[in-house]
Amino acid sequence: MTTRRSRRAAFAVAAGLTRAGAAALREAAPGGPARWERTNFAGRTVELYAGLAAVLAAALGAARVRPAAAGAVLAAGVCGAYDDLVGAGDPRRGFRAHLGALRRGEVTSGTVKLGGIGAAGLLAGALLKERPLDRALAGVVIAGAAHFVNLVDVRPGRAAGAVLALGVPGLLRAGPAGELAAVATGVAAAVLPDDLGERAMLGDTGAHALGALLGSAVAVGSGRAGLVAHAAAVVGAAVYGERVSAMARAGIGGTARSGRRWEDARRCEG
Repeated sequence: MTTRRSRRAAFAVAAGLTRAGAAALREAAPGGPARWERTNFAGRTVELYAGLAAVLAAALGAARVRPAAAGAVLAAGVCGAYDDLVGAGDPRRGFRAHLGALRRGEVTSGTVKLGGIGAAGLLAGALLKERPLDRALAGVVIAGAAHFVNLVDVRPGRAAGAVLALGVPGLLRAGPAGELAAVATGVAAAVLPDDLGERAMLGDTGAHALGALLGSAVAVGSGRAGLVAHAAAVVGAAVYGERVSAMARAGIGGTARSGRRWEDARRCEG
């Protein structure tokens, strides 16, 4: 009963912090509203407050459970924000595109992001697990989950919806894994209505952070076999990243018109 109450409390607090954080950012608008708003080709304004609010709420919620998970969330959010700002307008997405650019001697913002999130994931994995192989697998899961959630962020509500769908089963787990899953789903639930309504977007900032938190929940609650299975899944998603994004793009609930508006806003981030 106590663990159920703690999960419910973690969910509620994370959702409340996300909504409050977004409202506070909207009120303060550091640097001016133009920094936080984008206009898509249809003339609709999309706010970027949700991404930063999601990072802060997820990190605060995770810090109480596992500080290493909070570190992974913050690092993923910072790396995502860097790509949102520096990589605005760059159409290249996924490992293949950025690694191809690296082979040609070009260090893209996406390459920096992937390297930073990978390093943060490995560090968090080393702190969350005890055995060397488990540490490495946990790092792959955390970094890979961060990348996966960003891969599906190609239509309104896709990233937040994926976090909810993947995080809800984790609520059945007792202990720290269940609480981390509760934080992730609480943040996603708070963001989803405005995300679906095309009033706000997570961007790379929020998508990577929530993915890292989901991966941390898996890492904390899984043994060797579970880590291997999840690591294989996220590596496969990275290898076939274009297909994963295409499947998310074609999913239920996203019309072609709303999808075009969303991708136009994604290209205008920064």
